[in-house]
Amino acid sequence: MILIKYFKHEEIDTEKWDRCILQSVNGLIYAYSWYLDLVNDRWEGLIKDDYQCVMPLTPGKKLGINYLFQPKFTQQLGIFSQSHLTEDIVAEFLEAIPKNYKFIEINLNTHNKINKDAKHFHPWKTHHLDLIKPYEKIVAHYSTNLKRNLKKANDSSLNVVESIKPEDVIRIFREHKGKGLSNLNDTDYNMLRRMVYVMIYKRSAKVMGVFDEKNTLCAGAFFVISGKKVIFYFSATNEQAKKNAAMPFLIDHFIKKQAGSHLTLDFEGSNDPNLARFYKSFGSEEVSYLHYKKSRLNPLFNLGLEFKKKYL
Repeated sequence: MILIKYFKHEEIDTEKWDRCILQSVNGLIYAYSWYLDLVNDRWEGLIKDDYQCVMPLTPGKKLGINYLFQPKFTQQLGIFSQSHLTEDIVAEFLEAIPKNYKFIEINLNTHNKINKDAKHFHPWKTHHLDLIKPYEKIVAHYSTNLKRNLKKANDSSLNVVESIKPEDVIRIFREHKGKGLSNLNDTDYNMLRRMVYVMIYKRSAKVMGVFDEKNTLCAGAFFVISGKKVIFYFSATNEQAKKNAAMPFLIDHFIKKQAGSHLTLDFEGSNDPNLARFYKSFGSEEVSYLHYKKSRLNPLFNLGLEFKKKYL
């Protein structure tokens, strides 16, 4: 049995917390105190052995019910440790989540493993590409279709600029793909812009764009540095980019610049088969992380919520 203590937001020593994330075997940018402050300013924590092992909790409250949820723009959280993480430690942390949280729906990270017979877990997917090899060896694993698209891009007089404004990328996203999404609003986009500027200030983010032959921005992406990972954090394309393969061109440009480094490119998804196919075309490997969903509510209340969600 390990001793895990629950800390409210104001009780957490953020200096010790951030040191733990920095020195963790599985540290991620999403778990730093300053990042959590941006996505959920009421976040709390479970802490073991004076910050040797921690788990952020991101709370919300609706209809008088306290719950835990996965904040937007935060793919993975879970347990972070400066030493080896076992299935038992993961289980102990999850069991230590305060009972006042009646509904839990969160994502653990790729290093959080559980017993195969455990309930309430579903594997979600991300894709990793090891960049330690020379560019020529990485390209050798590109799909035939990707190579064809890169040839098209190279014939289209595209130009990559490695420092553009975050709001320009967000604008393209909102004007195109964002139109069909109902889960992002003005507040979310403003939060994203603010977060990226903070990460740029902390030298943890690059904002790159592709300009076409008319010098018009047609694609852009945020690449976020997180320990020995680079996360393909957010991207946007317009209609022209679909014709000239600007996004494959941008990712390939980034890979070419970083090839031979001790970094892993994390494509941050996806459960969408089409996106997964695109990420795999770069030779990336599928990696699972766990989605944890558990209700401590009265079963009748659960039925009422499902009815409301479906019919009202």
